[in-house]
Amino acid sequence: MATVTAAGLALSLPQQLTVVALCALTAFVAHLALAVFNDGVRPFLLDFVQGRSTRAATTAVAFGLSAGFVFGLGAPMALASGVLNPWLLFLPTDVLGILAPKKWLAPLLGAGWGAVVVFGLGGANEWAHDLPVDFLTAMQEMSTPILFLFTLFPVLAVTRQFGRWRGAVVGVVELALVVLTLKLWPGMFAGALAMAVGVLLLIGFAVAKDVRERGAREAHTGAADDPVASLFSAGAARLRRHLPLFMLLGAGICVLAQLKVFGGGEATSFLIAKGQYAEAAQVDFYRAFGFVPLIATTALASGAYGIAGFTLAYPIGYLMPNPLLAAVAGAAVFAVEVLALASIGRVLGRLPSVRDSSEQVRAAIGEALGLAILFGSLLAAHTMGGGLGILVCGGLYLLNEAMGRPVVRMAAAPAAVIVGGVLLNLLYWLDLFTPLARVKG
Repeated sequence: MATVTAAGLALSLPQQLTVVALCALTAFVAHLALAVFNDGVRPFLLDFVQGRSTRAATTAVAFGLSAGFVFGLGAPMALASGVLNPWLLFLPTDVLGILAPKKWLAPLLGAGWGAVVVFGLGGANEWAHDLPVDFLTAMQEMSTPILFLFTLFPVLAVTRQFGRWRGAVVGVVELALVVLTLKLWPGMFAGALAMAVGVLLLIGFAVAKDVRERGAREAHTGAADDPVASLFSAGAARLRRHLPLFMLLGAGICVLAQLKVFGGGEATSFLIAKGQYAEAAQVDFYRAFGFVPLIATTALASGAYGIAGFTLAYPIGYLMPNPLLAAVAGAAVFAVEVLALASIGRVLGRLPSVRDSSEQVRAAIGEALGLAILFGSLLAAHTMGGGLGILVCGGLYLLNEAMGRPVVRMAAAPAAVIVGGVLLNLLYWLDLFTPLARVKG
C-alpha cells in the first residue's frame, strides 16, 4: 500500500504502473472520440466525429475548458490531500488524446502525463515541505470546510426545487443527524448519515411529484407520453460497438480506486487520505446521482461516453478487497452502463422531476464546495501568513474575479494559496516576512 500522510503520497511500483497505464488508455479512448472526462467537451465531439470540426479546433475547446481545473483545482487538491483525483489525471488526457494526430501517439502522450504525475507529485511535495512557508501543510485547512459544507447539498437542492419549507425540514433533519453522529459515532464521518437521509428525501419528493403528474396526464390523455422513445439510438449503438474497450476502461478506473490513492471528488480525496473508505464510497455514490442524467443524455446525443462512466466505479472500487475483484467489478459495471444507456435515457424522459433533481444536485454541490473551498483557502492563507496571507491570497482571488475569471471560480482560491505561498517564501528570502511558526517558536 501507498504511504498516505497528511499532505504527501508515495506510490508503490504497481500503483505507478496502474496510473501510467490508465492515463495511456484514457488518452487513446479520447483520441477515438469515444469518451472524455470533461462534460463540457463531450457535446463538441459529435461535430468532430462527423467531420464538421477539426482535431485542432476540438483540442482548443478541450484545453480551454480544462486547463483551469487541472492547474487550479486538480493539482492543488492532490498536493493538499496527497491523493490523486480525476481533474489531475483525466482532463489532461482528454486534451492529449484529442491532440494526437495518430492512434499510436495518443497512448504514448497519455502515459507520459501519467509519469509526470506519479513522479512529479512526490518531488513537489518534498520541495514544498522544505520551504520556510509550508503552504501544502497549510492547505490541509481546506479539509474540514469541504467535508462539512458538502453535507448540505441535499438541503440546497430540496429548497431550490421544492420550496423553503421542505428545505427547512431537510435542513433540521440533517443538522440533528450530524449532531447525533458526532455524539454516538465519533469515528464516523459526521455527514454520512445526514447526506444519506437528505438524498433519499430529495429522490422521494421528485418521484412522488412525477408519479402524481404522470397519473394526471394519463387520466387526461388516456396514454402515457414517451418523449425520448427511439431517440439517440445512433449514439447508443456506437458505444455498444466498442463495449470491450469500455469494459477495459471500467476495470482500470475501478482498480485505481481500489488502490486507495485516488479520490473521485474534493470531499472524497480527504476521506481517502484519512482512511475512511466506506464514507468516501457513500459520498461518491450520492455525487453520481447528480451526474447520471447529464452523462447519459450527452453520451446518447454525442456518441461519446464519460471516462469514468456514471462514476459508480469509484465507490465500488473503494470497497473492493483486492485489485482483481475490482477489475472484474469495474468491467461489469461499465458493461451494464453502456448496454443500459438507451433504457436509462427512456426512463429519464418519463421522470422530469428526477432529471431536475440531478441538475439541482450538481448546482448545489458546486455552490457548497465553492464556499467551502474559498473559506478553506482563506484558512490556509491565514495559517501560513496571518493577515498578510489573507491579503495576498484573498487579493489574488478578487483580482481573478475583477479580470473576468481567467481561472474558473472553483479553482481560483486553491491556485491563489499556492501562488500566495510562493510569494510569501520570496518575501521571507528577502527578509521582509517571518513565517508564523517561527514567530510562535
